Amino acid sequence: MSIRMSNASSGMGVSDHSKDIFMELKRNKVHRYVVFKIDEKKKEVIVEKFGGPAESYDDFTASLPENDCRYAVYDFDYVTSENCQKSKIFFIAWSPSVARIRSKMLYATSKDRFRRELDGIHYEIQATDPDEMELEALRERAH
Repeated sequence: MSIRMSNASSGMGVSDHSKDIFMELKRNKVHRYVVFKIDEKKKEVIVEKFGGPAESYDDFTASLPENDCRYAVYDFDYVTSENCQKSKIFFIAWSPSVARIRSKMLYATSKDRFRRELDGIHYEIQATDPDEMELEALRERAH
């Protein structure tokens, strides 16, 4: 029997698979990114897509729908000014301005609960336009 905690305001739970895939990204570095969506029938956040470690940031942004909301995590690798290899995990709440109001509300009310399930996030970005989550924005936050 699987017990899923749900968000009181939205009723959305988080699938065990979503948490497992995130842990694979965090611990084993087998994914560069994971895109999550809300399955309204199951009333839970599920994995929609993930990208391998060789995939680029452009591959990641191309995986987000232009007209619907999603949650995503991205494992950002960079080199410090001291020439050290570092990695930071970003949580991105993607809510494009052209998305349906219902979708925006559903994702907004479920975000905090879902975000708390993903232990190990370093930074969060709320984006309504692709410009708000350009690679340079991640670089600035990580340094």
